[in-house]
Amino acid sequence: MIKETITYYLIIINIVTFLAYGIDKWKSKKAMWRIRETSLIMLAILGGSIGAWLGMKVWHHKTLHKNSNIVFPLF
Repeated sequence: MIKETITYYLIIINIVTFLAYGIDKWKSKKAMWRIRETSLIMLAILGGSIGAWLGMKVWHHKTLHKNSNIVFPLF
């Protein structure tokens, strides 16, 4: 039961993180208010590191930031 709950949590947090990166990238192109970088990092810390990594690759988001290229692989 607990293993199943953790699995579902990780799937959901990674989907949310991936979508957050996509939304933030879209907002950056539209010159709209963006999602804070600390919020994106927090999502990765809370278990969404795979979603963050995929978001960086798919959306080409935060790929030029040194913090993102160093921090996310550590998670």
